[in-house]
Formats: sequence, structure tokens, C-alpha cells
Amino acid sequence: MTPEELKKRALAYHSEGKPGKITVVPSKPCNSGDELSLAYTPGVARPCLEIREHSSDVWKYTSRGNLVAVVSDGTAVLGLGNIGPEAGLPVMEGKAVLFKHFADIDSVPICLGKVFNDRGRTDPARLIAAVECLEPTFGGINLEDIAAPACFEVESELKRRMNIPVFHDDQHGTAIISLAAILNALRLVGKKIEDCRFVVNGSGAAGIACSRFYLSAGARRENFIMCDSKGVIHRGRNDLNAQKAEFAVDTNCRTLADAMRGADIFLGFSAAKCVTPEMVGTMAPGAVIFAMANPEPEIYPDLALEAGAAVVGTGRSDFNNQINNVLGFPGIFRGALDVRASDINEEMKMAAALALAELADRPIPAGVAEELKAAYPREAAAGLFDNYRGIRPDMVIPKPFDPRVVPSVARGVAAAAMKSGVAQRRIDDLDAYEAEVAARIRRNR
Repeated sequence: MTPEELKKRALAYHSEGKPGKITVVPSKPCNSGDELSLAYTPGVARPCLEIREHSSDVWKYTSRGNLVAVVSDGTAVLGLGNIGPEAGLPVMEGKAVLFKHFADIDSVPICLGKVFNDRGRTDPARLIAAVECLEPTFGGINLEDIAAPACFEVESELKRRMNIPVFHDDQHGTAIISLAAILNALRLVGKKIEDCRFVVNGSGAAGIACSRFYLSAGARRENFIMCDSKGVIHRGRNDLNAQKAEFAVDTNCRTLADAMRGADIFLGFSAAKCVTPEMVGTMAPGAVIFAMANPEPEIYPDLALEAGAAVVGTGRSDFNNQINNVLGFPGIFRGALDVRASDINEEMKMAAALALAELADRPIPAGVAEELKAAYPREAAAGLFDNYRGIRPDMVIPKPFDPRVVPSVARGVAAAAMKSGVAQRRIDDLDAYEAEVAARIRRNR
């Protein structure tokens, strides 16, 4: 599809029929005077009074337990930058579509204006104050497309103030999915994460959060070199914010090309075509490359593989090993909501990553293979789903339309929430729960 064809089809998709991509559908009938009296006055007073007497009954009598706010100020929209809240609304609507389709979670896109400083950038205090007020209505908050470094303060302060899960998907979703892919890629090349040298190109929300998460999985801080638009982040620089300074190193490397020599893993959250085949050729044997810039990756997979990389992934659906956040947030919130978690903590995030890594190594049942073939005809024609047994270089992470993803992730997250003490409801039979989630999603589709 040419860029012009894509533009034409995308604009038609978003404008034809009802503008946008979401609508509100009642979950109860309201087709008679009697039902009207239950849905609204006078009947609605009864649950109101019950909730006033017992505040926890809000979860029993309202949709709050399955409702997530998708909140953005439009300052860091993927691939587009600071385009503002109005222009960011189609992305948040899209997120709501994915929540519903993949996990049967209802969500509301909320794009906030008037939360900026005089330079047009996020004012953390204003954004925090606005989002904090949403707590009585929602079971969770998904923060989206908020520019760094403000996003770090916004999320950490909201997590401190609010008693429902707050999750900045640009940070943690990418970290979770990419770690799962890294763990499986390293199994294929026979390396341990603690021994690997990382090069991270891009020091925004995703680059910082991913690096922190890899450290919690066993990577060593001294093995990281992070780069931004000015080159290597080293201790001799005096232009670093607190998050970049966290990853500043003593090194003679000054450019991305310098940093990549001898590296085991390259992670790109940066700009198109900034990595050359020659740079890949200087990496260590068995190099792993996840080039996640969109819409064009830092290096295209065919070039990276020809230059000697062992495993390559991108953020795009038209290449193998797509690092797509939809593998994470629907199942993560499904599990968190179902145990009424007060937080999405490190244990829950790690459980999600391990669930994805493990799922990629399972055989694909015949029924699942048929669903995957329907969703991915190009890969099906290449035999990707035939006689699948275990991870391989072109499939170190599950596909988003694998129906096992959300139930598996939700199970892991729910179990971790209970074990770590942030769950307010218990699930005693996790096997039954995973099956129930799978059945619920099938009914919703």
C-alpha cells in the first residue's frame, strides 16, 4: 500500500458513518417505562444510597470495575510528536478500541488541554491535578503519549496519590513486551542477560523505562550505553536531566556507531534509518536488534539480518517479531481489574513479560493456528504457523491476534497482584480464571 493509499483509506475509516471509532452501548435494557424507572429516577436512587452507606458497593452497582480512562495531553504522540490533545484524540480512541476488542475492557479517551506551561510543554502539576480527580469513576488509568521528562513525574505522583492502577503504557508496555522478546532471543543465541552489552538509542519515556526494567530482570547497569540526539550520554555532559543522568557512563564512545561496536543488543526508540548495516556488522556475534521507531525503523530487518544480526524485531505489523504494546496492556489491565488491584507494580509487570515469553515457546494448537492464519495471511503463506514448536528467530514473541495472549497475561498479572499484596479480590482457581477470560473475549468478538 502506497502512502497516498494508506492516507485515503485511513481517513475514510475514521470519517465514514459515525465519525471516530467508538460509541457507548448500554449494558441493560431501557425499552419501557418500567425499565426507565429502574435505569434512572426513581430507581437509580437505591444504588446511590447503598454506595453512600458502603463506598465499596460502587464496584457492585456501577461499571467502574471494568472501566479505564485513556488519558493524554498529546505532547508525545508516537511518530508525530507534540501535536496537541485534539490531534491526539484519534490515537486514544484507537486505544479504546483495542481495550474492548482484545480484553472486553470499556475505556474512555480523555485528551486534556490547558495543562501546559508557556512553552507548550506538559506542566506536571496541572496534569496530575486533573487526572487525580478521575478516580471515583474509573477502575484504572492508562496514561498515553505524554512527553518526557514530565511523564515520569506525572506517573509516579499519580501512583502515590491514587488507589487504582496508574500505568504509563509508553514506558512500561514497551518495556514488558521488549523484555519478553529479549529473553527469548537470548535463549536462541545462548547468552545471559547479565552478560550482555546494551545500546539504547533514544532517551525518552520508552528508552528510560525499558532500561530500568531490563536492570530489574538481571542486566547490569555498567553494560548500558544510552544515546540521545546529541550522541552518547556520558558523564562529561552537562545538559542531562535526572533520568538521562541515571544512565550516564564513563566512556570514550561519543557516537551511536562507537557505542555499537561489540554490543550484544541494540534497542531503538529513536529515528528512521539511523543504523547502518556497517554498524550492525561491528556488533558481537549473535546480535539482537529491536528497531522500534515508527513508522520507519532504525534499520530494516532484511538489512540487519544480511549484516549479521541473529534476531531482529520492529514496531511494525508487516515484519516478524513485532514489539506491539497491544500484547501487554489489555491483559495487564484485565488481570488488574479482575482482582481490583490498587496498583500495577513491578511484580505484575514482570509476570506479564514472563507470561509472554513462555507463551511464545508453546506449541500452537490447530484452532489457534487457524485464527492466526486468518489474521496474518502473508505469514501464513510463508508457513510461519505450520508445525510450530518453540521459539525461533522469526518468532520470539507471540502475535497480537493470538487468542491466548490476554488470558495468559491476565492470569500472570492477577497472580502477581495477589502475591504482592495489592489485590483486593482473590481468585482461587487460576486455571478456571484463564479459561473464563478466554471465553469472555470470544463472546465479545
